[in-house]
Amino acid sequence: MNVLRPIELLSPAKDADCGIEAVKHGADAVYIGASAYGARAAACNSVSQIARLVQFAHAYRAKVYVTVNTILRQEELPGVQSLVWDLYYAGVDAILVQDMALFALPLPPIDIHASTQMDVRTPEKVRFLASCGVKRVVLARELSLKEIREIHAACPDVELEAFVHGALCVSYSGQCYASECCFGRSANRGECAQFCRLKFDLLDADRKLIATKHYLSLKDMNRSESLEEMIDAGVSSFKIEGRLKDVTYVKNITAYYSRNLNRIIQNRKDLLRASDGESTVDFTPDPVKSFNRGFTDYYLHGIDSSDITSFDSPKSKGEYMGVVSRSAQGVISVNYADKEHTGLFNNGDGICFAGQDGTLEGARVNRVDRDMLYLYDRHLRIPHGARIYRNFDQNFTLLLQRNNTAERRICVDMVVSQTDSGFALSVTDAAGFSAVYAIEQPKEPARTEQTTNIKLQLSKLGETVFCARNIEIDMSGQWFIPSSRLAELKRGAIAALIKERNSIYEREVGTPARMLCENPTVCFNGAELDYRCNVLNDVARDFYLKAGAERVMPAYESCQPSDAVIMSCRHCIRRAEGMCLKNKSVETSAFQPKYLRMGDGRVFQLEFDCKNCQMNVLDTARAQR
Repeated sequence: MNVLRPIELLSPAKDADCGIEAVKHGADAVYIGASAYGARAAACNSVSQIARLVQFAHAYRAKVYVTVNTILRQEELPGVQSLVWDLYYAGVDAILVQDMALFALPLPPIDIHASTQMDVRTPEKVRFLASCGVKRVVLARELSLKEIREIHAACPDVELEAFVHGALCVSYSGQCYASECCFGRSANRGECAQFCRLKFDLLDADRKLIATKHYLSLKDMNRSESLEEMIDAGVSSFKIEGRLKDVTYVKNITAYYSRNLNRIIQNRKDLLRASDGESTVDFTPDPVKSFNRGFTDYYLHGIDSSDITSFDSPKSKGEYMGVVSRSAQGVISVNYADKEHTGLFNNGDGICFAGQDGTLEGARVNRVDRDMLYLYDRHLRIPHGARIYRNFDQNFTLLLQRNNTAERRICVDMVVSQTDSGFALSVTDAAGFSAVYAIEQPKEPARTEQTTNIKLQLSKLGETVFCARNIEIDMSGQWFIPSSRLAELKRGAIAALIKERNSIYEREVGTPARMLCENPTVCFNGAELDYRCNVLNDVARDFYLKAGAERVMPAYESCQPSDAVIMSCRHCIRRAEGMCLKNKSVETSAFQPKYLRMGDGRVFQLEFDCKNCQMNVLDTARAQR
């Protein structure tokens, strides 16, 4: 018998309400931050709010994962341990972690997922984490299909989670120290200051200016065209980035990817969705209508597969609408590129365009008269021929801000039958859960046909998460059953079904503690581990020593080496500007970037590791002090 492979769509939630909407709009799982210790310090939630989300999600067998993925100070370990126990009793399905101390603390038997902050890029790292008790790893965003396939082949029992949509960190996650270096805000402690979205001067070896751009800013990820390829490479969970995004973003992007995954699964006999229920939405999902800097599949098909950069601006670009055919102060005429696909502009829309220096500029539309746009800024003159993008669709946003934009229902089959003392109703849902409820009721022959009324009364499931798919009546004759008793029969059967479905989540208070990994696999062979292992407490340090490390340096947050690489990137400025030195037609003297200079004058050296296609950013100022 073939076992179907569950495919999970994993959506972000900045709060419980956002997570509930994600589930309604098709998410199989949601990830959310707790009150502390998450890699998005601005997205915190109490355990009681998370429990509310869990209760809603579990009705559909959707899961809730909580991020506990910062590196931890020694004094924080008791608080983290207590939090994880609280999350376990709240019904949370897994926690995402970065700090290895969590593998040595007495925790409940909750699933552990290795956060992308762990910088998981190789089969060796996955094997090590699996030996420590990790059930799932979140892969580095930079991996190609080939690299994902190799990891899955080497570690087939480890679940692979991969990002498919959203903002991109230019550095390998967990390996960026620029925010801590420049602003005293640690990205590994949930306080990233978005150093990579700043504008920089690019300097040559003599510190002469080459150009000024947002050289570390990337487009947003969109892998919607490659989902089936990723499934076949071994990915089972498809992650949408955005725990700081608003609910309209989550609704739109979740519904879009849910629809795409459903199309794939409908044509595959080896796959199924990881949760129950069918989600229907009353709008047409479209990712270009939500915040985006332009899209890239980000190395999925190889190092040179697509343009990944957003050098002109880190702001949302939106959807391309057309070009300016006529221009005057405060008004433009737009030659639309595709009226049928994009539709026309609406009053209140936001637009953007490239100014004379190439910088992205924005404006707000006051009034629309066919192809004429009258702007709020009556003095603004947009250049003739400028490409116009809509980065805020007023009508679409208002549509998504409504409360009931989606409905999610689980189909059930019902069979009503007679018993010796009355009647019984059995219900079976699409996942195979079943329950039976019986009532005592005298059998009175009906004067009229009863089938229509029985089916009508039993099909009224609007107050539940279920909908009736098939209703079968298995009785020897036409018996009269009052509508009130049919309603009682229905309520009892549905309550029994819910209890049966919830039984898989039952957890007893007083669950014994466990050590995830008392004896980690010895795999470091006497190596000296530097600050990039992100060790900020003694428990994590001792863990690595037990795993074979000879010496473990403290994290960058506690001891900043003068020669530190503060950012490691697969993104390369040389390659982005068409001057990769592996291209033999490029003269090595033609493009020699050496430094990036911030607006405040601080300078950072660029180091190009061409053999491994990696660019490093070094803190030059600290090295010279």
